[in-house]
Order: sequence, then structure tokens, then C-alpha cells
Amino acid sequence: MLDFLNTWLANGGFWVAIPLIILGCTALIKGAGWLVDGASGLAKQYGISDIVIGLTVVAFGTSMPEFVVNMVAVGQGNTEIAITNVLGSNIINIFVILGATALIYPISSQRQSRHFDIPWSALGALLVLIFAIYSSPSWLNIEGWMNVHVDNPSFRDLGSLDWGAGSMSFISRVGGTVLWVFFIFYLWQTFKSAKGGDSDESYTPMSIRKALVLILCGLAGLVIGGEVIVKSATSIAQSLGVSDAIIGLTVVALGTSLPELATSCMAALKKNCDIALGNVVGSNIFNIFFILGTSACVMPLPGYQGLEVDAIMAALGSAFVLGFVYLNKKREIRRWHGALLLLCYAGYLTYRILTL
Repeated sequence: MLDFLNTWLANGGFWVAIPLIILGCTALIKGAGWLVDGASGLAKQYGISDIVIGLTVVAFGTSMPEFVVNMVAVGQGNTEIAITNVLGSNIINIFVILGATALIYPISSQRQSRHFDIPWSALGALLVLIFAIYSSPSWLNIEGWMNVHVDNPSFRDLGSLDWGAGSMSFISRVGGTVLWVFFIFYLWQTFKSAKGGDSDESYTPMSIRKALVLILCGLAGLVIGGEVIVKSATSIAQSLGVSDAIIGLTVVALGTSLPELATSCMAALKKNCDIALGNVVGSNIFNIFFILGTSACVMPLPGYQGLEVDAIMAALGSAFVLGFVYLNKKREIRRWHGALLLLCYAGYLTYRILTL
């Protein structure tokens, strides 16, 4: 699909890839918006409640940019972009989006977020860190203190835990299935706690034809945008002589996080920052349990150089959020917290670039 892009990128290289990335991100964002609007309108026609629409259609729709990019990347065998898109998005969501939002206005936290959503987000980051450590035994010097060798077939099979895989994986199909089990349990708990939600009486009905057109246009925008981004990101990496992982952690992750960035900044300007926190935390939960889990079920995801650093950064971000909302009386992320998050991201990005 879109094979002509290969010719354009081969001839134009970096300077063609940059505008294509921008166009791809625009297509993703517009496509996700159309899909959410169309699916919500269709759901309303069949009497589905607002809370169910919010927990399924809207939550899934805002995660569609990351999901589509991952599916395209996995389909093309580019697993580095598939992994770093998720980890990079989660890192940017916390350190950049929450950091910038808190600088604009302190972010308050609701009881539901503190006791349910934020711990679930932290659990996802912890599982990713465990997968990263387990897939890199030499990082913990297991060869020394366990007297085993990574090249030993039995140990390699233990580490990959894969249905038919023969090499060490960051997340195998079994790992992807585990993430999906957690995701289903999270959805069940969310639906259970959301019973009794009220409907929006001010809603203007949408015709089924319009809803279907929006859904089809949204899907087209997502698929085309996802393929354009993956091909362009790979071309940029080749032009600059850097790994796909770095491009995935920065350009692709930032592009797919634009919906969360726009939503959070607007919420901060309107002094409604609890929406910003819920938006970021919910996105991180979907990214790890649903998107990374699905990607691993489709194709086992091998590790890459620097994976442990990225996994630690994602876990550290979740730990920061937990600490910020639990260790102060107002249960909020303050302006100095936001400045700290942005400084940490600057340091992390500098380190990753210098250690290429």
C-alpha cells in the first residue's frame, strides 16, 4: 500500500520525509476525530449511554494514532518503532504534557484517579520494566551470579516464553496475552464503577449515513496516516544514520501524542486540569495494556539498545505522578513539579542522543 512513497522518499530523503511526517500526523489526528464523532453518533442512535461511549469509543479513538502506527510498524517488521512509539508516547505524556500543563496551572487529582487510574498506569509501567529486565539478563549480570549463559538453549527458551519463537523477546505472545488479561480486567472494573451514568440531554442526533461516512473517512485517515508516518520515520532514521528507536521515541511519539497535548493544554487554560490528568493517565493505560499487548500478540517484540533506559524512564514517570498526588495535602501536581518533569525529560533526551 502507498508504494509510491518509497520512490518519493528514496529521491527526496530527509527533506521529503519531514513534511510527510507532518501530513501523516494530521491525517491520524483528523481520522481519530472523525472516527470518534461517527462512532459516538452511531452509538447514540442505538441508545448506548454516554459513560459507555466515553469508556470505549472515545478512549479507543484517542489511542488510535498509536495503535495504527504500531500495527503498520509490526506489519512491516519494524518492531523498534512499534515499541518506542508506545514507550515514547507514555514518557512524553507524563514528562512533557503533564509538565507543561502543570506549569500553566496546577493539576488537581480526583479520588477515582488517585485510587484506580494512576495505580493502574503505574502497574503497566512496572510490567514493561519487568519485561525489559527479564529480556536482558546480561544487564543484571545473570551470567555471573546464576552461573548460566544466555546462549544456553533452555535459558533462551525460558526468557522468550514464546509460542514458536526461538529468540529472546522483550514481550512475547505470552507477555502480550498477559497485558490483554490486565486490560480486560481494567475495563471490567471501570464499567463496574461507572454504572448509573447520566445521558447528555443536549445531544443533537446524527444521521446513520453521516455517522458511517465519518467512520469510513476516519479509518481511511488513520490507515493512510499510519503508513506515511512509519515509512517517513524509517527514511529519516536512515538519512540521519540513527536507529529507528530514537525516531520512534521522539518524532513518532510526539506526533501520535498531539491529541493528548492539545486536550491537556486547553484544559489547563480553562483551569480544568483534572481532565488533563485523566486524559494522560487513560492514554498511558491504553498504550501499554491494549496497544503494546496487541502488538506483541501479533508479533513477538524483540528488545533494542537502550530499551532498559526507556523502560526505567516510563516507570519513573509513573512513580513521580504517584508521589506528587499522594505526598502533598492538596493532592495536586504543582508548578515546580511540572518544571521538574520537563527538566527530567530534557536530561533523558540528551542522554539518549549522546549514547547513540
